[in-house]
Amino acid sequence: MSRDASELARRLAREAEAVCRQYLSNGKREGRYWTVGDVQNTPGRSLFVRLYESPKGPAGKWTDAATGEHGDLLDIIRERLALRDFRDVADEARRFLNLPRTAAEPDPKPVRPAVRRGSRAAARRLFAISRPIEGTLTEHYLQRRGIADVHHGDSLRHQPRCYYYGPDDVCPPEIWPAMIACVTDVDGVITGVHRTWLDPEGFGPNLLGKAPIDTPRRAMGDLLGNAVRLGVANDVLVAGEGLETVLSLRCVLPTMPMAVALSASHLAALQFPPTLRRLYIACDADAAGMGAAAALTSRADEAGIEACVLSPRLGDFNEDLRALGLEELRAAVCAQLPPHDVARFLS
Repeated sequence: MSRDASELARRLAREAEAVCRQYLSNGKREGRYWTVGDVQNTPGRSLFVRLYESPKGPAGKWTDAATGEHGDLLDIIRERLALRDFRDVADEARRFLNLPRTAAEPDPKPVRPAVRRGSRAAARRLFAISRPIEGTLTEHYLQRRGIADVHHGDSLRHQPRCYYYGPDDVCPPEIWPAMIACVTDVDGVITGVHRTWLDPEGFGPNLLGKAPIDTPRRAMGDLLGNAVRLGVANDVLVAGEGLETVLSLRCVLPTMPMAVALSASHLAALQFPPTLRRLYIACDADAAGMGAAAALTSRADEAGIEACVLSPRLGDFNEDLRALGLEELRAAVCAQLPPHDVARFLS
């Protein structure tokens, strides 16, 4: 940052609340912070601007809890007014501060590229700012699905305030808590996340807790060929469509590596780890699931990988877990595995 930019940022920080009232007028002051939905002045509470210096940091700094973006008040002015040249940002800041404009900016402040919504970068930020699931609504949701012991490593997290944009993408986003699942490639690089929005009031006797919105499950980033990975695969892997389906199998086989492709079409295109020798395919009992299992079996055969389809008694393995119980599911799954893998992976 140039000396002039640093000085402008310091002057704006001394007037942080006035800056927020001018450029983030849809927000409000909450204690020592100004809260609003985002840098575009959307109503909400995801973005926090520090109004006073504190042990947590200087005044004027802000963080968007939904995306992980952060910056100073010059960034707020730049994003709010869609300014790309620092000279324009500086002139607007000087106008607000009643300072004279300068003719040139020899050392402009670098412009941080905006993070595109739905991109890999946005997915990584969302996962990074989410928290462990223990003691959260996500853990409660999975328990209501019969998944009492969630053997997920660090593939699942909880985000208490996750944006949901409606299908028309015109109205301001809603904010719901969400289960966040990390999608990676075969090398463990994060390529996306999967979100399941949850309803804190949706856990009645006949409810399973998903938020009352049009599409309570959505992915962002790059999914094709990638997966939510539960454990590190070496020679053996279980692959399935749905998160709850595969987590149900992890209740039975907590040390067996598993991959969640998140849809039938993505399951058919799953990329194989280079050391894989045996693939179990958790098949949903519908046309799409059986078609995906057939396509994946064919690809595995071509790659010299032994493929075996695991079939549920009902629609999927989570239905089996909830209807039949853990012990009966364990017996049904183990009957479909060779004895050496039962001995190797059974809890």
